[in-house]
Amino acid sequence: MLNAPHPSVHETADVAGSAVIATTARVWHYAQVREDAKLGENVVVGRGAYIGTGVEVGDSCKIQNYALVYEPAKLARGVFIGPAAVLTNDRFPRAINADGTPKSADDWHPVGVDVREGASIGASATCIAPVVIGRWALVGSGAVVVKDVPDFALVVGSPARRVGWVGTTGHPLKEDSPGEWLCPVTGARYREVSDDELIEVQ
Repeated sequence: MLNAPHPSVHETADVAGSAVIATTARVWHYAQVREDAKLGENVVVGRGAYIGTGVEVGDSCKIQNYALVYEPAKLARGVFIGPAAVLTNDRFPRAINADGTPKSADDWHPVGVDVREGASIGASATCIAPVVIGRWALVGSGAVVVKDVPDFALVVGSPARRVGWVGTTGHPLKEDSPGEWLCPVTGARYREVSDDELIEVQ
C-alpha cells in the first residue's frame, strides 16, 4: 500500500491509495497510477504516464513519458515502454451503444496486452489487445501490433511484421550460418526453429 508521502512519488503525481508501490519505485511528474495497480522494485514511471486499474508492472520496468498502459495489461520483469506508446484494452471501441445510449462499464469486457520479460515497446507504438509481446522482443517505434510477437522478434510497421531477430541486448542478431544467429555484443548464440520461433542455445 502506498505510504504518504512516498519518498519517490512526485507531489504532482495522482496515485490511488490502493495502489501498491515498491519503496524503490519512482513515479514522476503528473503521472497517474490507478486503483490496485502494482509497481515492483526499481520501476520508473515517467512524466504524464498512465497506469490503469489493477495493472501489474514487474520489477525493473521503465515506462517512459506519456505512455498509456490500460488495464488489464501485465508487464513482466525488465519491460521497457517507450514515450507515448499505447497498450489498448478494447476490441470494439465505441462511446455509445447501438441504441445511442452511453456505454458503461457493463457494456464491454476489457482485454489486455501481456508483455513478457525484457521486451521493449518503441516510442509511439500501439499494441492492440489482446496480444502477447514475447520475451526480449523489440517493437519498433510507431509500429501497430495486431497479433502476438514471438520471443526475440524485431517487428516494425503497420501492421507490425517481423523483420529480424534481436538478442537480450536489443541489438539485431547476425545470421552466422543457415538458421544459426549470433549476438554481435555478447556472442550469445541462437537457433531459428521456425519462421516465428527462435531459441537461445545453451
